Amino acid sequence: MFPVRQPWLCKALGCYDCCIRCLGAVPYPSLVATLLCFIGMALFCGCGHEALTHTEVLVETHFARNIQDYITLAAFIKYFQYVIYGLASFFFLYCILLLAEGFYTTSAVKQTFGEFRSTRCGRCLSLTFVIVTYALAVIWLAVFAFTAIPVFFFFNMVQTCHTINILTETTTSINQHSWVCMDARQYGLLPWNAMPGKVCGATLASICKTNEFFITYDLYIAAFVGAAIALLALFLYVVATTYNYAVLRFLGSKGLRC
Repeated sequence: MFPVRQPWLCKALGCYDCCIRCLGAVPYPSLVATLLCFIGMALFCGCGHEALTHTEVLVETHFARNIQDYITLAAFIKYFQYVIYGLASFFFLYCILLLAEGFYTTSAVKQTFGEFRSTRCGRCLSLTFVIVTYALAVIWLAVFAFTAIPVFFFFNMVQTCHTINILTETTTSINQHSWVCMDARQYGLLPWNAMPGKVCGATLASICKTNEFFITYDLYIAAFVGAAIALLALFLYVVATTYNYAVLRFLGSKGLRC
């Protein structure tokens, strides 16, 4: 008997090989870093923007009576919200560029000894991405540390609220606990001459029961987590771009001038 040819099987194998080649050319570290960066920046920018708005309302309502006492804080919040808009746009575009650079370097590595050659300009561009990404990771590390400050403030406030709730359950009058206070001036949110600058006793207990307080605390935690995810994404980008540049530099074929 003669073997029966099955063209569809040959085509299927051809498509399979093509898919394997395409999947092999995907820069998975850069792709994962891009997804993490998008998620982190979405949390940081969205939740941070809303948390700053709620913070201004809390300070204006409970910690300061004179507008001159918190006008600096209000201006800082306003300007930082504009910075958040710029950060979201910048990181979106930069992550797309890094992902495209990852596809370029992966294709160059896969076809180093074929018809495709990595050029000198391509290697210079990869080195530029390494330097810029490393600088952004260092800067974002400072942003990540700065984001921990409001989380620390609200965490202490939650602990103070827990303390005053326990004392309220054991005594009949909340006025006896006027010594339990939360001072915003200690954290640099208000100047030292701001009045009252702190909340104590019954006022603090009433703040602790509001939904706005807990929503603000949760938003700051989400922004802090987003900053951590974005920092992790930048570290992954540093590793991926450094590896890609090293492969192009030391294992690539002789570069062509642009």
